[in-house]
Amino acid sequence: MDSEPLGWLRRLTSRLAPAVGGEGAVAVAFRPRLTPVFTADFTSPAQWVAGRSWAYPDGGPTNPGDNKLDHLVADPAYSRSGVFRATLRADGNWDTGLLTTEGSDEGFMVRTGDVLEARVRLPVETGAWPAIWTWRDGGQEIDVFEYHPDNPDLLELSNHVREAHRYHRDPSVRPGGWIELKVEFGRNSVVWWVDGVRVFSDGRGVGRGWHAYLIVNLSVCAGRYHPAPDPGVEEMSYEVSRLQVSRPTRGGLPGRIPRPSGPRTVDRAP
Repeated sequence: MDSEPLGWLRRLTSRLAPAVGGEGAVAVAFRPRLTPVFTADFTSPAQWVAGRSWAYPDGGPTNPGDNKLDHLVADPAYSRSGVFRATLRADGNWDTGLLTTEGSDEGFMVRTGDVLEARVRLPVETGAWPAIWTWRDGGQEIDVFEYHPDNPDLLELSNHVREAHRYHRDPSVRPGGWIELKVEFGRNSVVWWVDGVRVFSDGRGVGRGWHAYLIVNLSVCAGRYHPAPDPGVEEMSYEVSRLQVSRPTRGGLPGRIPRPSGPRTVDRAP
């Protein structure tokens, strides 16, 4: 029992005082408590609609105006396992896999402040165009990532709500390789991490009331911006083995955050 009233509080204050400054000091911050609100089950028709999206004209199945050879299909073999496939059609287009939360029974939408995490295996074939992105009412697009194997070490990270983007290059990004993605949809800045390293904070954000549906898909390039598939290639794929969205709850967790011993943020231009 403390003989001095509130003695425990005085001792705690004295311990934390060095956090204000000084070499090797630690910062004290309240970190938001994140609660998972969406864990992707690609087999679930309640979570996901397959083979159509209002991001495509009339909901699909084609979108040539965006330089895509896609012909969306609802066949579960093209998306429901988490392996998103595309196969060549006789007419020169490609049957492709797409899943969206728009129009599903649950109708899940990502919101300002949410954090999305995903584990992805990148495709190998030239012409493959995988992406995880958001969409609502003709816009509200944030690209968690886009990738083209003709630029083998480059990820495209884009905020089309308030127009900011970054080409992130790294040797860990390669055809057939696995990457860990994390994106915070912040009010004032959208922040991307790749393999645990923060690589881009756009300083633009999505605003206070932003919300949008999720889309996961594999498109096929028609050749205007990136090469079309090589002759003789008739199939391509990429995999999303995990996708989860967490949301801040009220209050927070007090945490002592060590000052970094070296740079951890890697904002790389092309």
